[in-house]
Amino acid sequence: MTSPTPRRAYDTFRPLTGAWVARACAVAVVVVFVLVAVLSPVTLGTSAGQALLNRVAIALFGVGAAAFLWRYSVIRAVPSPQGLRVVNLVRSHDLDWAQVVRVGFSGGAPWAVLELTDTEEIAVMAIQRADGQRAEREAARLAALIAHHHRPAGGQDD
Repeated sequence: MTSPTPRRAYDTFRPLTGAWVARACAVAVVVVFVLVAVLSPVTLGTSAGQALLNRVAIALFGVGAAAFLWRYSVIRAVPSPQGLRVVNLVRSHDLDWAQVVRVGFSGGAPWAVLELTDTEEIAVMAIQRADGQRAEREAARLAALIAHHHRPAGGQDD
């Protein structure tokens, strides 16, 4: 396996389809919830203070849901000569290349998975099956990076 080209080797891995869908949904959620909060009628027997609190709660719920969706849109994996930083939906992982055994991206798995030396597995949500052939190329690029960093010192490319 040859090393990835230096110009592109350490480019950040990012999802394409999932990120755009998440961003579009985040904007739509904010718009819909704010419109509902502003345009909803006041129920009989509800004080002005309660009505205001209800509207604020509806808008804040929409903003919270949008923030969660936006978080999904910024998942990524950032390679460097020292290692790989994987930023997933909930957790981030900083890994040295020596910790990473291989990357798997086969079958119906929704995203790539890193196998680590301690037998743990970490999802790389930045490489998503929804991106089709682009995801396959990105998984191959990550595999090439792993192979490059596991080469013996002074080793030659195959």
